[in-house]
Amino acid sequence: MRRVQRRRLSVLCLLLLGAVIVIRYCSYIPLMMWDREPALKTENSQFLLEEAPFRILGGSMHYFRVPRDQWKDRMLKMKACGLNTLTTYVAWNLHEPARGKFDFSGNLDLGAFLSTAANVGLWVILRPGPYICAEWDLGGLPSWLLQDKNMELRTTYKGFSEATEAYFNVLIPKVSRYQYSKGGPIIAVQVENEYGSYAKDPNYMEFIKTALVHRGIVELLLTSDNKDGISSGSVEGVLATINFQKIEPVLFTYLDSIQNKKPVMVMEYWTGWFDHWGGDHHAFDADQMISTISKVLEKGASINLYMFHGGTNFGFMNGALHFHEYRADVTSYDYDALLTEAGDYTPKYFKLQKLLSKFYVDPLPPPPALSPKALYGAVKIIRCISFLSVLTFSEKPLKSEDPVNMENLPVNNGNGQSYGYTLYESIIYGGGKFDSKGNVRDRAQIFVGTQSVGTVDYKNHELQIPEVPGYRKLRILVENCGRVNYGPKINDQRKGLVGDVYLRDVALKNFRIQSFDMNASFIDSLYSVPWMEPTEEKKGPVFCRAVLDTGSSPMDTFLNMRGWKKGVVFVNRKNLGRYWDIGPQETLFLPGSWLYSGKNEIVIFEEYEPGSTLYFADTPSLGRTQFVD
Repeated sequence: MRRVQRRRLSVLCLLLLGAVIVIRYCSYIPLMMWDREPALKTENSQFLLEEAPFRILGGSMHYFRVPRDQWKDRMLKMKACGLNTLTTYVAWNLHEPARGKFDFSGNLDLGAFLSTAANVGLWVILRPGPYICAEWDLGGLPSWLLQDKNMELRTTYKGFSEATEAYFNVLIPKVSRYQYSKGGPIIAVQVENEYGSYAKDPNYMEFIKTALVHRGIVELLLTSDNKDGISSGSVEGVLATINFQKIEPVLFTYLDSIQNKKPVMVMEYWTGWFDHWGGDHHAFDADQMISTISKVLEKGASINLYMFHGGTNFGFMNGALHFHEYRADVTSYDYDALLTEAGDYTPKYFKLQKLLSKFYVDPLPPPPALSPKALYGAVKIIRCISFLSVLTFSEKPLKSEDPVNMENLPVNNGNGQSYGYTLYESIIYGGGKFDSKGNVRDRAQIFVGTQSVGTVDYKNHELQIPEVPGYRKLRILVENCGRVNYGPKINDQRKGLVGDVYLRDVALKNFRIQSFDMNASFIDSLYSVPWMEPTEEKKGPVFCRAVLDTGSSPMDTFLNMRGWKKGVVFVNRKNLGRYWDIGPQETLFLPGSWLYSGKNEIVIFEEYEPGSTLYFADTPSLGRTQFVD
């Protein structure tokens, strides 16, 4: 009998020990395992927040497109317009520019951005990707992913899924503390972005959803798709939302059929459109916009305006589209949004403010005053230096029998080259037909010795090399004009020379390859060599210098590049973005926060024909307008 009791006691002790172990283990189980409810709930076709009916009146603004010191100004303008929610993407390629090396400082301080939104009184819908589209290079994915020749982006392919999880291991703990459940402003989190239009892997969306939840995301999850993807972009347990510019009743009907008695949310109502080089500046009629928003609100739906404030594709970060032809996006992301690229009010802003004021008992706060813009006038170029004179400042040249694409160059501690220009040199004999066979991505100026003989790109693959007896150096200066951010070609975005190029139908060999990502340290290196007086005969590619004196109080301004051909502008080492005389964009926005009191250094990399003067205006010029219908 005692033996039986002792045995029962032993079993009981083991059970107690097991319970303790389970309890200890469960303390590490993600919150999803406890079925914790999000703060923003969906009930009887409406949202509830703090147990009260809630309608999302949102607007998109991206921290990485707006100078940090202007975040609060733009948010206050959002609040004064009648919006209650801010939505933002998170740009993976900025936060992890090299594998395992993360940056959340300065303009990339996402925590500070979220805190500012909370202080202003805005809720936040976070769209962390990993893919974001956004007319942003490679849809926000880092270029080092493309070093893997078998890479399948936006799938559960091991190379992509492992990189995504490593990124989320760093990102999600940084943002989870800003969830509503922890006293923060985040009330919803998006699972990927418009996946239904891509839909390469039926397991992918569940993978992303799980990756978010297992790392502590407890707020409402949602997806976002346009009419082409809504049928295959949804995932179980996640609210589906829709994107459009023109209401199509079938979308609302279909949405209700796949998630009955759920609130309707328009995640992206496109208030305008983006521009590409060689096209027009797109605009969308203000009255038509208000009419559509009114119809959405009359249906009892929630809405987010994409964009409320677009901002700027500073640096080399613009995206591109490539369906029938390759089209790179311009530097400005003005988008014909409710606030201009520089944060000024538009007629759309005041029309929407009038509409939304009807949803509030108390008057809306007064709109903040606009920041003044400076008309600095003309500034002369004071020095120039040939691009070929600075070849020694790139990383050590690579010698390779065959061309190597940018991403696979052995530079940047093994992470390859992400942006900028790459120079390929090979020795040729004589001349004849040069043929890129479509392997130049995206555009290249061809030189024999120091003489430019033409340009090749997606449309123009061939040019004639003059016949001269003897050996000469052929130089191919390739520009990455921006990686595709949307569509089926996203896996095919390696840049530079991505295959063989030919002279007289024979593949060129034995290359000397130099990388020019033109970052801040490279711009600094230019000052260590002697610059020359500018001359009328100076041809590109060439670096030019000028000095802008802003006086004691620097202000926002616009740099007009008329008289210049194509290139990039750096102000105090910051990359202002690309310019190109094919338009539509003619001015580059220069934030006053990038300027010093007194003298400011300007460096221009001009590919073809430099001008002699820079012009600073107090108003933008974005080109001939085409209305979007």
